[in-house]
Amino acid sequence: MQYGPADAVDVSALKRALVIQLRHHGDVLLTSPLFTVLRNRAPSAELDALVYSDTRAMLDLHPAIAQVHVVNRGWKDSGSLARLAQEWRLFAALRERRYELIVHLSEHPRGAWLARVLGARHAVAPDFPRKPRLWKKSFSHLAPLPPHARRHRVEVNLDVLRRIGVQPGEAERRLVLVPGEEAERSVERLLSAQGLVPRGFVHFHPGSRWQFKCWPPERAAALIDALAQRGERIALTAAPDERELALIAEVRRRASAPIADFSGQLSLKQLAALSARARLFIGVDSAPMHIAAAMQTPSVALFGPSGELEWAPWRVPHRIVASSEHSCRPCGNDGCGGGKVSECLTQLPLQAALTAVESLLAR
Repeated sequence: MQYGPADAVDVSALKRALVIQLRHHGDVLLTSPLFTVLRNRAPSAELDALVYSDTRAMLDLHPAIAQVHVVNRGWKDSGSLARLAQEWRLFAALRERRYELIVHLSEHPRGAWLARVLGARHAVAPDFPRKPRLWKKSFSHLAPLPPHARRHRVEVNLDVLRRIGVQPGEAERRLVLVPGEEAERSVERLLSAQGLVPRGFVHFHPGSRWQFKCWPPERAAALIDALAQRGERIALTAAPDERELALIAEVRRRASAPIADFSGQLSLKQLAALSARARLFIGVDSAPMHIAAAMQTPSVALFGPSGELEWAPWRVPHRIVASSEHSCRPCGNDGCGGGKVSECLTQLPLQAALTAVESLLAR
């Protein structure tokens, strides 16, 4: 008996396919297994991605990807004529590729529009319940979302392939992120300048672009000091964002231990290269956490309003630190009452994080 949907797509015959993920850095990285699966089923096909320009580093150098096309968020501020010219160039480049399959992974309207106008024979997307009929009719296949269960985002992404008859194998589901030789060499130099050696330090990234996901700076500083007392060297990182850098400044002010601070200095590729050399990663639910998982670095992840079943470090040894005292989590809210502060995080004790770190370091 042959299993699979009656309207399965023979992907082995594909010449070109486009995967669209117009969301944030972590979301884009969590699509990387999908390209691996498609490449293994369609080895002759050229697989392209369409992402925001600031997230392309998550997929650049992926061995299964032929081209990464980008949408620049700044186009909307460049004036009507300039934006139209940029949009037309992108559309012309996509149309020239003559895709036979389009995979759209978010609710963004651009993906539905492209599925209609690019002429692909097959187009698949998750069946988002709130989308109008016109959006849904843009696709030949819709993958049902689990209505009563929480499912990791990697598996939700892969469900669109399952819907067209492609069953991913276990070994194909790992995240793929390639730092590249330039990032590898530069990070080696940066670590050496700080006296750090591979597997000789803990990588701590306490910040996030989302303030409501952050642990208080006094707890982060206390964790650094506790680890330093145990003989651990700490490499601190943060995005070149004003709020994240302010958080790091407060952490450093409160911590007494010496810290190798790379905050605001690293590209995403360099961040990956640094994580790959760390003995352990510590951070909140954010893109750097997923980057560390992609580099197979054991991770301690602090979770507040977001759900660890959907967003935990993927297929890497890890520990989740989350409150058991707040029955409301994971609520998904922008802080309690939308106030940008999440009590399930601010009240998360130091000892819970320290126990998780010690558990992984003892492996």
